[in-house]
Amino acid sequence: MKERAVRSWALPVAAVLLLGGCGGHGSGGRADAAGRSPAGQAVDAPEATTFATLRGAPADPAPDAGTGGLVVHPDEAVAVLDRPGGKPVAVLPSSELGGPTWVPAVEEDGEWLRVLLPSRPNGATGWVTRRGGGLRTARTPYAITVDVAHRALTLLKDGRQVGRWTVAVGDARTPTPSGRTFVMASLEPAKRTPSPVVLPLGTHSATLDTFGGGPGTVALHGWPDASVFGKPVTHGCVRVPQDALRRLAEVPLGTLVRLT
Repeated sequence: MKERAVRSWALPVAAVLLLGGCGGHGSGGRADAAGRSPAGQAVDAPEATTFATLRGAPADPAPDAGTGGLVVHPDEAVAVLDRPGGKPVAVLPSSELGGPTWVPAVEEDGEWLRVLLPSRPNGATGWVTRRGGGLRTARTPYAITVDVAHRALTLLKDGRQVGRWTVAVGDARTPTPSGRTFVMASLEPAKRTPSPVVLPLGTHSATLDTFGGGPGTVALHGWPDASVFGKPVTHGCVRVPQDALRRLAEVPLGTLVRLT
């Protein structure tokens, strides 16, 4: 299938999805979902969403590495296997948080792609196949790096820095997790403060199982008080200045985010 550009998906929501340190209310996804195996057989397995915990999903083998920018969207729910040709560990739905699912491919093995998943445990991965034409692929030129120790976020395009900002990160009790993840969704909360746009990532707080009723999803979002930037003061989210938020809101879904 011909690759094409991917654009971010902004979703107005009645209430803010509860994210780690971001506020609002979350809603659970289905515990199980029907997908199709590579052989076309129906598969019942946990749905790979931000609300799920997956058992048996292999860990990211290179959590500090970059990618080539390849991202994947399933046109319909597809089975995620523990290895090429292996057993199902999840079902990747075609939508996440009301928008289209796009996940980064971090490894290729013939027709098989290892992708990052948005569920717990952090760094969960699985294999999907291009066989049968059920996957749409694209390439994003962007990548985001958050240097937690130095509280700096860098936006790269085609490997070149196009923006760098001082940000706020998690405090000692609720640190921002490390590893590679991705921009999972783009939400426009009905209540636009403290941030007019929230960018949930495919990772979770390592110390909070839940936050205010939601799954503890970490996000990039704005903050009206500039005095927080450069400080470890959040529940795990990364608070960014408004000019950074405007640039980040234009980044395609599935774009790699490295938390170092």
